[in-house]
Amino acid sequence: MSRAADFVEIFRRYWAAPSLGGFDTALAEDVVLVQPLSRTMRGLAEVRAGFTPIFAWLPDLHGEVDRWGAKEDILYIEFRLRATIGGKLFEWPVIDRFVLRDDGKAIERVTYFDPLPLMLATLSRPSSWWGFVRSGAAKALLASRDKNGGSRAHAPLPSVRIGD
Repeated sequence: MSRAADFVEIFRRYWAAPSLGGFDTALAEDVVLVQPLSRTMRGLAEVRAGFTPIFAWLPDLHGEVDRWGAKEDILYIEFRLRATIGGKLFEWPVIDRFVLRDDGKAIERVTYFDPLPLMLATLSRPSSWWGFVRSGAAKALLASRDKNGGSRAHAPLPSVRIGD
């Protein structure tokens, strides 16, 4: 298998049942993660701290890979995340772009998704509000706005072509 295919399999297994302890199977110690609704995370310690409120808010969060493509050290994975929000299943499409090291671990991950449907699902389901606040996810969201200079729906798109 190629380095990218190996990584996708690790990613697929991780998102089937994600946990804070599983990040080091795919991510380098000095990884940088950028995603909507969150501050930029640098290093595994910040990744674990950043995902703690997300996993507390959405304890059944899991994902399923739809497709992927790679060229050299750049890998794109298109997948769907699912979680229960206010007693109802919610699903949203996501694309992750990774930069892989020679050992197959990711040193950078940028996530692209539209956060508006996720926030609308949360706001329109009052039974989810307490969990959103109690988990720390609401506080982390507000902190990310301050650290990132306002709301950011996604990071800039890179100029990499796949399939040439």
